[in-house]
Amino acid sequence: MRSPSGDRERGSATAELAVALPAVALVLAACLGAVHVVEGQVRLTDASADAARALARGESAATAHAIADRVAGRATSLDVAEDGVFVCATLRASGGGLFAGLVLSAESCAVGGGA
Repeated sequence: MRSPSGDRERGSATAELAVALPAVALVLAACLGAVHVVEGQVRLTDASADAARALARGESAATAHAIADRVAGRATSLDVAEDGVFVCATLRASGGGLFAGLVLSAESCAVGGGA
């Protein structure tokens, strides 16, 4: 024999799962997006270091920019600054995907005049 309260609770677990599942999916998507942005920042930092070293070796800004784009895996903008001893490369790129409005930036410097 069933109790009256048992009939009222039938399907409550299904309803709770139906409410919780989209929230879990949203949190998972946000985490994956954050990992994508962090990966882009790390690649941009590596690319700025490579561009700074290329500029310090005497390569042209166009060559350094091509190296940066290849290492970063995305289109970047390159700003070069020289202060006599150091050559600095600042790269900026879009976060990409859902974070396209986010601008990632990285700067690296190298001692100039090397061959």
